[in-house]
Amino acid sequence: MLHSPQFRWMALGLSGAVLAGALSACAPLLVGGAVLGTVKVTADRRTAETQLVDEAIELRAGNRLREALANRGRVNPTSYGRRVLLLGEVPTEADKALAERTVATVDNVLKVINELSVMPVASLGQRSEDVGITARVRGQMLNAKDLNSNAFTITTHLGVVYILGIVTEQEASRAVELARNTQGVKRVVNMVDVISQAERPAQ
Repeated sequence: MLHSPQFRWMALGLSGAVLAGALSACAPLLVGGAVLGTVKVTADRRTAETQLVDEAIELRAGNRLREALANRGRVNPTSYGRRVLLLGEVPTEADKALAERTVATVDNVLKVINELSVMPVASLGQRSEDVGITARVRGQMLNAKDLNSNAFTITTHLGVVYILGIVTEQEASRAVELARNTQGVKRVVNMVDVISQAERPAQ
């Protein structure tokens, strides 16, 4: 598990439109024109500044990936705490490495976690199933009275669920348990930042 990073305000020079939308729920960025199963919620535990930085990273990473890969494959960058998770499909190992190098050059990126699959682009059916899995996991969390679902970002690729957030050990374990028991989930990858019970914000 990763330890909670310290963040600082970065002057990003964003346009008014991006600034206005920075704290709203956002759809995942695309390379190759397809959606991965990602859900983001506004009321998470990142600071407003960190959410803004992550939004800007995703925008810039998406643009650079489109230029670098020229529509080869499908890549979705998800930034959380300035660490960027890459999910999707690319045709070659060289393209996978290129995607990682490209995102690593984006301002404010601390780390790139490259989970790209070297394979043909996933079918529409698989993509729809991933979206459905994400929705089902989110629903499980929403229904769990002992869990604050807003503390988590959930992303699914090829049936593998990735869980991000700033949570306690107990919250992380509960989220993983719920995800593992969700229909269609093949595996759960826990990528949360762990905080102590004392650091946990009030619900």
